[in-house]
Amino acid sequence: VMGDSSLRPQWFATMLMLALTGAVTGRYVDFTQAQHAALRMVAERSGLSVSDAGADQIVGAMRRLPPHPDVSGGLEELAAAGLRLVALTNSVLDAAEEQLTSAGIRQRFEAVYSADEVRRLKPAPEPYRMVAERSGVPIEQTWLVAAHAWDISGALAAGCRAAFVARPGMVPSAVGPQPDLIVADIAELAERLPASIS
Repeated sequence: VMGDSSLRPQWFATMLMLALTGAVTGRYVDFTQAQHAALRMVAERSGLSVSDAGADQIVGAMRRLPPHPDVSGGLEELAAAGLRLVALTNSVLDAAEEQLTSAGIRQRFEAVYSADEVRRLKPAPEPYRMVAERSGVPIEQTWLVAAHAWDISGALAAGCRAAFVARPGMVPSAVGPQPDLIVADIAELAERLPASIS
């Protein structure tokens, strides 16, 4: 839409900045709102413009992203090991449901939760605590699996345990508590996580 794929990381970083700034300043900004606003900011910074239709096209495409190749099989193995799987996202709930359904993995999760439900985006503690409470699991027995260092840091600060998925270009935070596990992908997680829980 903007003619330059290198703007995607800037868009994602700006989207997070808007959402987290809202959280820190006490003004809730949902992820869809942040996505649209970030597109306009990145376009303006680059001397470009994005139409409403172009913005809708990009944000809508986020609902139809394919999963990494290791995800479906890894989730199946985790479930077969007796682990309960739920999804937690900063996206609004209908977007999360559509993302997981479109990716063909919704059936792997017993529930899908959105930080939007508590009007506090991750890495604030409320979303992680919501998952533990609704699942009937003590927070210290709840694990977050993520490829974003900020998400891992939020979960650990809330009292969860955490596994960091070191996708290409992703590294754990160099500050603060570290994840209990670092894995290359969900297939490796399925091999290592059951032993870390028992």
